Amino acid sequence: MNLLFVADPLDSFKIYKDTTFSMMREAQRRGHRIWSCEPRHIGWRTGGQVQALVNELTLTGQPDAWYRIDSTPLRALAEFDAVLMRKDPPFDSEFFYATHLLEQAEREGARVFNKPAALRDHPEKLAIMEFAQFTSPTLVTRSAAEVRAFHAEHQDIILKPLDGMGGMGIFRVKADGLNLGSIVETLNKDGAETIMVQRFVPEIVQGDKRILVIGGKPVPFSLARIPQGSEVRGNLAAGGKGVAQPLTERDREIAEALGPVLAARGLLLVGLDAIGDCLTEVNVTSPTCFQEISEQTGFDVPAMFIDALEAALAA
Repeated sequence: MNLLFVADPLDSFKIYKDTTFSMMREAQRRGHRIWSCEPRHIGWRTGGQVQALVNELTLTGQPDAWYRIDSTPLRALAEFDAVLMRKDPPFDSEFFYATHLLEQAEREGARVFNKPAALRDHPEKLAIMEFAQFTSPTLVTRSAAEVRAFHAEHQDIILKPLDGMGGMGIFRVKADGLNLGSIVETLNKDGAETIMVQRFVPEIVQGDKRILVIGGKPVPFSLARIPQGSEVRGNLAAGGKGVAQPLTERDREIAEALGPVLAARGLLLVGLDAIGDCLTEVNVTSPTCFQEISEQTGFDVPAMFIDALEAALAA
């Protein structure tokens, strides 16, 4: 099969941990042809199909010059057997426009994973609100007064922007309320932007767990991203340490409840984040942690993903 990966620039990949690279490697191992482009290479002209200037790749197996470009044609996205949207966040206006171009390509016959409309419909922090039975108490608001009331009720809270990633912009405010007003003003831009507020979950010391769900089924191991020192953020980008571990009974309950629902909406790959027993995010744009889990446990996550992709294309 011909697989097109829409991703960040190839030279930005850290292949020792990159999930998209691990997908490409497993696909090539099975004999599939690998292609890539960036969202900026996709275009659509009146009366024509959505096209992209694409790179046909061969993975070399070398750590530095890890890929070779064999050709760079202009191709319609509908000509590929599958298009995999693997552009990293942020979900900004350019990402938004890319989903519309990919959706038009779907109308022309392309098979796109994750489904572009589903990417738009599941903002990664807001998406948990649909599954309130699995979350800690959460507030989404622009109102400083509502934040103060939520703090008065719960005493120890986490505040974060809805468009943050990698732990950026996350604040903890304890019972003393120190700097609460200043933090709210900073995050919500004096009421101009919506923020999320959650009751603090003390189990963060045991890690912010990434639970991968592929084709509606959970990978049997999570990656607990454990905060270091006095940090409250477990994100790897914020210095957290990644430790693979078997799913807990609660992890599996959450994954098995959400997995089939999200898969039916066109989300082949989802990264659920959980702290303790609480769901904290539903990541759909470019979920990661394949290599960390595979290397620490021996469970072949990329193989499970390509299995699911092949099954979806055959269905």
